[in-house]
Amino acid sequence: MGAGHFSDAIIEASGVHKCISELNFPVIYTTNYDRNIERALHLNDKKARRIVNVKDFIKVEDDETQVIKLHGDFDDDDSIVLTETDYFKRLSFDSPLDIRLRSDVLARPVLFIGYSLSDINIRILLHKLWETWEASPYRSHKPEIYIFLPRPNEVEEAVLAKWGVTTIVGDDPDPAKSLESFLADLAS
Repeated sequence: MGAGHFSDAIIEASGVHKCISELNFPVIYTTNYDRNIERALHLNDKKARRIVNVKDFIKVEDDETQVIKLHGDFDDDDSIVLTETDYFKRLSFDSPLDIRLRSDVLARPVLFIGYSLSDINIRILLHKLWETWEASPYRSHKPEIYIFLPRPNEVEEAVLAKWGVTTIVGDDPDPAKSLESFLADLAS
């Protein structure tokens, strides 16, 4: 088992991983380096395709969940986004993975989980998307963007609302329990 990978027993006991598998998302974006999401899907008899670079897109099959690893994967050292320089390069949003993310967010409803306004890349992405739609005569056709916040945060909620992002706020003081409860409700 590689660095950062949970055992199958831990993944099978995780309510969050179980819900992610049950929700049958066609595409999951993650900044995690590990393969826990892919393993959870496999343990629940779902096919998953790890996407770390542009060549991985051409291998995708229709019945697979695409797990797009925005910050790389432990099994591909060249893909890891770790240093300040790596993050600055990502802020241009012109890598193949970023282009795909921008395309998906422009074309369909998206739910962000585990992100906050402290994530500069997500802040910039959301602001750029808002600017794109505001400049468009078709702004009323903008797909919904949702962000799950495990706890209330009036400042984040106000900023996100200005950008047309709907916040969904968890109801448990424990962020992990809050997320699990939200995903379980979504899955039911």
